[in-house]
Amino acid sequence: MNNLLYTVAVLLIIFWAIGFFAYSAGSIIHILLVIAVIAILLRLIQGRNIL
Repeated sequence: MNNLLYTVAVLLIIFWAIGFFAYSAGSIIHILLVIAVIAILLRLIQGRNIL
């Protein structure tokens, strides 16, 4: 489960970067970025390694 959470967070960050540079994804891509950052912060708070 934890590895899956990290994978989803990384994918969301990648999609955000693509959308940010493509200027075609609209505001939904920024919501995905916030979700990814929250997922990474939860992992850090729980004391688990990111990698």
